[in-house]
Amino acid sequence: MPRATQSGLSLIEVLIGLTIMALLMMIGLPNMATWLNNSQIRTAGETMLAGLTLARVEAVRRNQVVRFQMVSDLTSGCVISTGGKSWVVSLDDPTGACDTAPSDTVAPRIIQVRSGSEGTPRAVVTASTAGTVYFNGLGRVTSPGGAANITQLDISNPTGGTCEYVDGGPMRCLRIKISIGGEAKMCDPAVTDPTDPRICS
Repeated sequence: MPRATQSGLSLIEVLIGLTIMALLMMIGLPNMATWLNNSQIRTAGETMLAGLTLARVEAVRRNQVVRFQMVSDLTSGCVISTGGKSWVVSLDDPTGACDTAPSDTVAPRIIQVRSGSEGTPRAVVTASTAGTVYFNGLGRVTSPGGAANITQLDISNPTGGTCEYVDGGPMRCLRIKISIGGEAKMCDPAVTDPTDPRICS
């Protein structure tokens, strides 16, 4: 009676396979970390851009002033902040009432909120000039009572390193520019080619 042959991997083959996998992971991990950090910058930028777009669209739809505010958090102790990743789109000032349910009648008449901790814990957002931008019924930036408006948002991730456009660092930092006409555009400050649509002009 013939003996059944056994198939499988020897211990040496398994160890060689594990060694190769460990080497590949050592090579790939730094690139993966950079990709994850840059991904958080991109997510934070897209989230801010979505909030700005929503505020502008709602202002046109309602034909009244709608504000986009960067806030410290979404609690009853929230304050408007030029460095807050959370945001509130509302008709009235949400300071101290960011935890109020969205409503068209209950102050601060919140339309939508977004927490900055959702998917972007390490991203840093910094606004220029102010923490609020106001859109009128035509979708243009307005200044009720002479209020200052956000004109630019810079998004970075300092835990991953410095920005590429600052000193050639590993991070692809982004910028959102808000025109007086109300258009919000995300761009890359590292791009210098005037024909590239990603340029910050």
